[in-house]
Amino acid sequence: MKILIIEDEKGLREVMTQSLEKERFVVETASDYPTAIQKINDYDYDCVLLDIMLPGGNGLSILEELKKLRKRESVIIVSAKDSIEDKVTGLDLGADDYLAKPFHLAELHARVKSVIRRKQNDGDIRIDIGNLTVYPDNHTVFIDNNELKLNRKEFDLLYYFVANPDRLINKTTLAESVWGDNIDQADSLDFIYSQVKNLRKKMKQAGAIPEIKAVYGFGYKLVTIPEA
Repeated sequence: MKILIIEDEKGLREVMTQSLEKERFVVETASDYPTAIQKINDYDYDCVLLDIMLPGGNGLSILEELKKLRKRESVIIVSAKDSIEDKVTGLDLGADDYLAKPFHLAELHARVKSVIRRKQNDGDIRIDIGNLTVYPDNHTVFIDNNELKLNRKEFDLLYYFVANPDRLINKTTLAESVWGDNIDQADSLDFIYSQVKNLRKKMKQAGAIPEIKAVYGFGYKLVTIPEA
């Protein structure tokens, strides 16, 4: 899952980034208002960690922009401004949670996982599709109760597919979600083909009912019901 940290304090931004990357999130950052606005207009995220006081603008205006764009990102306001007015305004504008500085990194991890789970998995700690079960919190996958061994990127790809079942996903969107926004500077996305090919092979050998289908000229789709 991909996170955008909007935070102007360099030290805190770097600590948050390193900590969340250890939790296997893909992390992008913005240190000021203009960069943040550009990021949310150009890319999609699963969660945005948003500071209110930013160089060049107010974080609450970013919430308004997300609402205007009809984006689905979960938003956690992370700010030293711990007033009731800020909390109420932020929640009214669509924020999912509010975390006051200073905070423990363990609490940050828990909050991020909670808001993503609420929005994407209907609050469940597991995702079941056919005979396939994914546990996002501990990064494990089972098919007919037998564990399917995947490397990190294979799991990240599968998790993105099961979070978006029966949806056409183009290669660029898939790459950005698993490898980060800078992937749009890559000369080729051919590496996606080999990664998905390996994942499809492992799923088929394990007898998975859901199947990742290649859609020529577009990308991929997780088919939850086998085609006749």
